[in-house]
Amino acid sequence: MPSERFVEELNDQIGRELAAAHQYTAVAAWYDDQTFPRLAKFFYGQAEEERGHAMRMVGYLRDTGSALRLGEIPAPRALFEDHVTPIRLALENEQKVTIQIGRLFEIARETNDYASESFMQWFVDEQVEEESTMDALLQVAERVRDFPMMLEEYLAREATRG
Repeated sequence: MPSERFVEELNDQIGRELAAAHQYTAVAAWYDDQTFPRLAKFFYGQAEEERGHAMRMVGYLRDTGSALRLGEIPAPRALFEDHVTPIRLALENEQKVTIQIGRLFEIARETNDYASESFMQWFVDEQVEEESTMDALLQVAERVRDFPMMLEEYLAREATRG
């Protein structure tokens, strides 16, 4: 069974993952309102991915017989100055999550909780991809700041690659 410290931190992380899903939904809706359908679709997808992360953590707590504590989710930021700001916000969020995931991994290691350490490895690997994706999107958004529809074109091209 995971340590109390790990369970407490994982519960907090579940809240952060759900808050990220909430934020990405707000970002997607903003892009939808601004008539950026590919950015909206991308961020709706990111919202589902974050919710999936939270549910994976919920499942782990349930599988290990650990206490699940769901707290309040703060209201997300819903208005933005331009098409670049939400992407910058997303990258900053992913960078924070990387630190938080690393802390959970460290707690599992410090408490000799090999099962939780193994469980967290997937999230460590996932954060490399999450940060890379948002960083690339931000770089493109900054380069095409004056031509935001080019960002839509970039996402269209990326969708055909993967």
